[in-house]
Amino acid sequence: MTLVKHHAKNLNNVFDEFFGFPSAWGRDFNQNWNIPAANIHETNDGFHIELNAPGRNKEDFKISVENGLLIIGFEKKEETEQKDYKTIRREFSYNSFKRSFSLDDKVNADNIQAKYENGVLKLFIPKKEEVKSAPKQISVQ
Repeated sequence: MTLVKHHAKNLNNVFDEFFGFPSAWGRDFNQNWNIPAANIHETNDGFHIELNAPGRNKEDFKISVENGLLIIGFEKKEETEQKDYKTIRREFSYNSFKRSFSLDDKVNADNIQAKYENGVLKLFIPKKEEVKSAPKQISVQ
């Protein structure tokens, strides 16, 4: 399983920096483009993906499998601002993101599980039964 591509729809920080507002200096690339960082772990049973996406609602995530790609996305509807409340600077907001991971033929895409807890979106992608390898003991003769 490998990272294929990622997209961000909100480019406010790029424009801020272009016009002299260095809002993202000193932070890593993924934070600059509003793409959550991901951890990927492999076990004998499958793959575990964790995306750091605090402050979201589980209903706002869209997860799908299309043409061998696992697509994880989030899109937040724009909220209207109050007239007596002016935001000077907004840095901790993901308006939207999309990350895609390629799935190989070793995984069971029909049984992918997702859970959102404590600001982390956790996915489990099980391996197919024939791919799971059990440790074997080999006797020395």
